[in-house]
Amino acid sequence: MTITHVPGSKSITARALFLAAAAHGTTVLRDPLVSDDSTGFAEGLSTLGYTLDRQPGVWTIEGRPQGPGVQEASVYCRDGATTARFLPALAAAGHGVYHFDASAQMRRRPLGPITHALRELGVSIIHHQNEGHHPLTVHADGIKGGHITLDAGLSSQFLTALLLVGPLTNDGLTITVTDLVSAPYVDITLAMMERFGVQVHRDENTFTVPAQPYTAADYRIEPDASTTSYFLAAAAVTGRSVTIPGLGSSSLQGDLHFADVLARMGADVTLTDDSVTVTGAPGGHLRGITVNMRDISDTAPTLAAIAPFADGPVRIEDVYNIRIKECDRLEACAENLRALGVPVETGRDWIEIQPSPPRPAHITCHGDHRIAMAFSITGLRTPGITLDDPGCVKKTFPDFHQALTDLRTAWR
Repeated sequence: MTITHVPGSKSITARALFLAAAAHGTTVLRDPLVSDDSTGFAEGLSTLGYTLDRQPGVWTIEGRPQGPGVQEASVYCRDGATTARFLPALAAAGHGVYHFDASAQMRRRPLGPITHALRELGVSIIHHQNEGHHPLTVHADGIKGGHITLDAGLSSQFLTALLLVGPLTNDGLTITVTDLVSAPYVDITLAMMERFGVQVHRDENTFTVPAQPYTAADYRIEPDASTTSYFLAAAAVTGRSVTIPGLGSSSLQGDLHFADVLARMGADVTLTDDSVTVTGAPGGHLRGITVNMRDISDTAPTLAAIAPFADGPVRIEDVYNIRIKECDRLEACAENLRALGVPVETGRDWIEIQPSPPRPAHITCHGDHRIAMAFSITGLRTPGITLDDPGCVKKTFPDFHQALTDLRTAWR
């Protein structure tokens, strides 16, 4: 058994930074993710006038329930979707003029459901180029609150941004959701809001958020379950064993259910309160599978990358939303699998991969960390696989390639 340490959750780090900034008092975040995305979020808060002290393993944030500490600021959100979607909502609860822009990659990704909802709540927002996309300006004068209807069928982050800002409104916020993808991420949001002192009432598809101050907390960030998927898949596809500490049955993150997918494919999975262990079948044998990954779609590329080694077709369904991530991940997976000589078909929201020994190929990452990390796992069984942009993993796991090398060395 080999133990691998995975860095903190990107999703939890972003939510914790928002909650800390909005809370009364001083919050201490332990083991936060240090990556391009999380650093960009933290720097965005600093630009908005929040006080952060970032030391190795411990970040301290002084909360400002009244909103940003400056009356005007320009925030560059880099490639970070949580930064680009959460911070305009946070700024809207304050008073001032706040400009937001992002990378070309992030400019292509939708923002409209959040800004439309904020406009319904009386916030003045201007999109400067394409409606529903960055760049934009928020003319903030607080948020009164009220009742809105939201379509979160493209990203659960739209709902999370509004839930997080709900306690900062004057009258509270009621949100009725017509569609929702990646629902476990909303569960993370609700659990973390409660940890910071605010309980949301949920009645099926309606969420009622009280106008109630957040309270600062001492909060430890658990390892990232999406990142963990690569190491669990590595064990499954090589017939080896790996244990990830700090991530077990008490985890907030739905992506840990990727381990259940591997179990259906024949791997042995052991889950304790504080760890997950996957041991691959002898020879890395995997069974074909059809699986709905709507709720764990960030791990779909991981499954696609090991699917060629299964003994039957692997079909991944209900993942349309991964077409609007850092790249069109469905097509990126199909493109790279074809380059590997693997038969593959795609539809609007599905991909089906036939078993076939991959051949060496140069992987096109499209600047997407998840494509780079997923197909690195394919390389454990197929020597000669290379990446056109190995450095794009800095978005969530700058040390990924070294960690994978260390794991291979330990297995040898």
